[in-house]
Amino acid sequence: MSIAARAGMILAATMSNGLPSPRPSSPSGASGASGASGTRASGPRRSVKIGDVRASLPAIKAIGQRLAPHEDAYHWILTLSWPAFFGWVTVAYMLTNAFFGFAFWLVRGSVANASSFADCFFFSVQTFATIGYGVMAPHSFWGHTLVTVEALAGILASASITGLTFARLARPTAKVLFSEKMVIATRDGIPHLQFRLANWRRNQLVEAQLNVMVLLTETTSEGETLRRPTPIKLVRDHNPMFILTWTAMHRIDADSPFYGGEETMAKLRATNAEIFVSLTGLDETFAQTIHTRYRYLLDDIVHNARFADILSTSDDGTRLIDFDKFHDIELLTEGTTR
Repeated sequence: MSIAARAGMILAATMSNGLPSPRPSSPSGASGASGASGTRASGPRRSVKIGDVRASLPAIKAIGQRLAPHEDAYHWILTLSWPAFFGWVTVAYMLTNAFFGFAFWLVRGSVANASSFADCFFFSVQTFATIGYGVMAPHSFWGHTLVTVEALAGILASASITGLTFARLARPTAKVLFSEKMVIATRDGIPHLQFRLANWRRNQLVEAQLNVMVLLTETTSEGETLRRPTPIKLVRDHNPMFILTWTAMHRIDADSPFYGGEETMAKLRATNAEIFVSLTGLDETFAQTIHTRYRYLLDDIVHNARFADILSTSDDGTRLIDFDKFHDIELLTEGTTR
């Protein structure tokens, strides 16, 4: 099987941190380029990176919703960034020891060999972590009572923080690259909307399922504005073994929301339509289901273009993926099919 045919069966796409500002695409392709076959419309070379604002949902601001992390603390903690998580752990640790240190210092003589608040604070640290150097020790009923309570608090805190850290580390994550642009090219005489994605980890993603929808804004005859998600049918939305790359294609026929040329695209732009892509599958390494998503704007669509070839085979049969060309597109002459 030729490399071009192989690339047509298993396709790839990318997600990059350095996503440029969206540019309106001209009818022939990218901005300022002619329609000559094979013309590159990729711009300056840049590194391919995971993580992009398009991989997250649009910004949502809630009005009338009371912020109460304690009502859903576990979910709130899991959604924190790692710096924020360790920051909150550090703050809680310091405040807890300051509280118990003040309680020891409040009743003078409750800790032997402790003469200041600092001594009581560090004794609290030793008790909380069950260190116990032996220089300072509880010296009264009040001191022994606080040590009992703090030792229990320290055991529970250590178990909780360990469990939360493990839960955050054990969450399966997806590393899938999406192309910055979508292209429209003719296949078998019918225009197809295409984008590509790739398995960045190069392991096996089993039973991968791809779903695409376009989010439209509509106004009813009663004047009510609605956001209607419209599913986009793909030529192939299921991949039993997603290892290398995957080019997803949508046939633009009479049933497609993109059918009708520039007039239809102008109407879609007027409604601020956006295209959402979601991928789910079973990661063979984690043995768990993972998912990822991406969002395209209509200005990300390049007409009459194709993605640059990125797959090849070395002399020893090793398959090669050129991620440097992941976002590259080639403009085609009018009527050219690939």
